[in-house]
Amino acid sequence: MTCRICGADLPEGAMFCGECGSSTSATPESRRPVDPRPGDTSVLHRSESGVISIPVIGEPVGVERRAEPEVSPPGPDATPSGPAGGVTWPAEPPVPAGPAEPAEPEGEPDAGSAVWVLRFTTGEVVSVSGSGLVGRRPMPQPGERFAHLVQIVDRGLSVSKTHLEFGEHDGDLWIADRFSSNGTVVRRPGEGGVRCEPGRRVLVPRGSRVEIGEQAFTVA
Repeated sequence: MTCRICGADLPEGAMFCGECGSSTSATPESRRPVDPRPGDTSVLHRSESGVISIPVIGEPVGVERRAEPEVSPPGPDATPSGPAGGVTWPAEPPVPAGPAEPAEPEGEPDAGSAVWVLRFTTGEVVSVSGSGLVGRRPMPQPGERFAHLVQIVDRGLSVSKTHLEFGEHDGDLWIADRFSSNGTVVRRPGEGGVRCEPGRRVLVPRGSRVEIGEQAFTVA
């Protein structure tokens, strides 16, 4: 009889492993932590009847992705692209009439993207477009990609390292609390505060105030 966690030899009838302390019925799968984030994907809207949920098709919660251009292998005259602002993007395929030009970096706002200005009570002022994370030391989960990682200074530690996520849907800005310690409250113009349910997307129109712990930012 062996422990399925550490592989130690166990006497017959043992209920716990003397080496790692695990139950003899435990398996690596049962010891794996459960992801607390909800599996649904929705954007919450305020309406006359209250809050309604509208699904966002094809987007996993917590991840805002942009379509990547399809590219062919570069030819001998193609100009390779490199990192710009911490983002790496592929080069466009060579054009017969002349050398290829580098594609726009992923995560940068294009001509049709909306831009929002976030003004924090900590003093930071950041212009954003697309997706991003906000916190004392925001860190994406494995497999996640964001255009912005907005780091703010909060000596009181009321703001979590990765406090909230933001993104764009149909030209509107939304935020989602990332299971922060002190939560997130949205105050839209002319309305009372709405505490965000962790993992749910909430629209924040321009002029809104978003409270994160003891800090806050306005959206312009």
